[in-house]
Amino acid sequence: MDQEHIPGDGEGAGRRRFLTIATGAATAAGLGAVAVAGYASGDAGGPDADGAKPGGSPAPGGSPSPGGPRGFDVKAENARPGNADWPVTEPGPARAIEGFADKVSVLPGESFGLHVSTTAPRFTVSAYRMGWYGGARGRLVWRSEALPGARQPEHTVDSGTRMVRTRWARTATVETKDWPEGCYLLRLDAQGGEGQRFVPLTVRSAAATGRTVVVNAVATWQAYNRWGGYGSYDGPSGGYASRSLAVTFDRPYEYDDGAGLFLVYEAPLIALAERLGIPLAYTTTTDVAREKRLLEGAAAIVSLGHDEYWSPEQRAHFTAARDAGTNVAILGANCCYRRIRLEASDLGPDRTVVCYKSSYDQDPGFKRGHPATVDFRSAPAADPESSLLGVIYDGFPVDAPYVVTNPGHWLFEGTGAKAGDRFAHLVGVEYDKVNTGFPTPRPIEILAHSPVVCEGRPSHQDTAYYTVPSGAGVFATGTMRWVEALDAKGDGRSGRNHGLDARSGALTTRVTENLLRVFAAGPAGRTHPAQDNVKVVYGGS
Repeated sequence: MDQEHIPGDGEGAGRRRFLTIATGAATAAGLGAVAVAGYASGDAGGPDADGAKPGGSPAPGGSPSPGGPRGFDVKAENARPGNADWPVTEPGPARAIEGFADKVSVLPGESFGLHVSTTAPRFTVSAYRMGWYGGARGRLVWRSEALPGARQPEHTVDSGTRMVRTRWARTATVETKDWPEGCYLLRLDAQGGEGQRFVPLTVRSAAATGRTVVVNAVATWQAYNRWGGYGSYDGPSGGYASRSLAVTFDRPYEYDDGAGLFLVYEAPLIALAERLGIPLAYTTTTDVAREKRLLEGAAAIVSLGHDEYWSPEQRAHFTAARDAGTNVAILGANCCYRRIRLEASDLGPDRTVVCYKSSYDQDPGFKRGHPATVDFRSAPAADPESSLLGVIYDGFPVDAPYVVTNPGHWLFEGTGAKAGDRFAHLVGVEYDKVNTGFPTPRPIEILAHSPVVCEGRPSHQDTAYYTVPSGAGVFATGTMRWVEALDAKGDGRSGRNHGLDARSGALTTRVTENLLRVFAAGPAGRTHPAQDNVKVVYGGS
């Protein structure tokens, strides 16, 4: 297999669009950044969780509850009334309102800056914590008072890297006092209903001991972000040669709602995990890369539906956690594929994602001795991702049925699945397989083995589970549609969720429930060791 450009690995606009379809400055106006007064949802003496009250005092249950290393009580948090009105329903014109936070994540109680550009004279900010909440999926934790709006300056493009820069002034400083740990969408509402957009933020956990760690794949969100006309796949011309060689978090997300890839590839899993009530911790890929000890003592780590761009530090910390007995769940495909470097931006550390790909020899960082920002499996210093994942990326695009091979496996318990059962459209748009031509941990067990044809090339998709001497279990779905399928409820005819139907939704939901419960209990390999079946499935060694 060509390790530089494997079959089906499109580099340009087609690949980016295929994946993402599934999904004037305040200073210039005489306004400095303002510290925001606001409303805390559920304050005593005010409206219930469907409303908001002035004051900014703590929302009941907002602080982490006692109980030692497991942190705040996920069950208690999700027992609170939710707010079903959290989605963006009126996006408005393209530049009506948009913004970004100057931190990807904060610890509870830390502040962050909002940089907002709007054509409206005033706007509000509403912070929704995303979870289960009886099916509402979000809870209003805080809302700002009305803030003065202004149009920020036009962006610029760096001549060397084609990186989009905004250099917007800070509009407001937001305190997160009494915001529970978790994944947040901050909704910007322009005055008079002129537009809405999200700004994603993670209120990260200070410790992971005994908990299942949900890792927001923020580097991948940013790589696919084409705000300002450039992303990591293409530029205004639509060609690979005009792509950005570095992208920054100092800009909004391009998509209609501003949430990046969060709502398609991450929110359904977070809702399910919080519904189960297992102890959870929350962080991002950039935090894992920066903090060597962040994952220490974690019961499990969950990589969500599209987690392609990893730094060597992130991969090393995942691997060290596995080798210390922490379970690892890979719920997407094409994971840990691009090697990146994190650098500072104008607003702080780790806010620039550098990935030169096939042009790595032009990278000044590489010339200074940093690892090449090329695919992990590619030279120089090739290190295929399969040594951690068990599976390896095999191609794009595909749309194929998911075929159960090993229905007696504990992960299929309660699904009613039988050998040969097929689940339409569940394999796509990218897929992984077990390929022992690359470093592959053993014993490894293949649970589903689905025939695919990728750009005329016959192959297979595999879902796999392996265990290691530390006792850790590692599970990989081998398909990018797994998390998205958790929300599949219909008959598959509408085209929603790529035509995934309720059968696929039921299968992926039950398998994921089995996975999360077992992984939360400790090293899965001690109670559920893998039984190698590669020879049975592939007829090889």
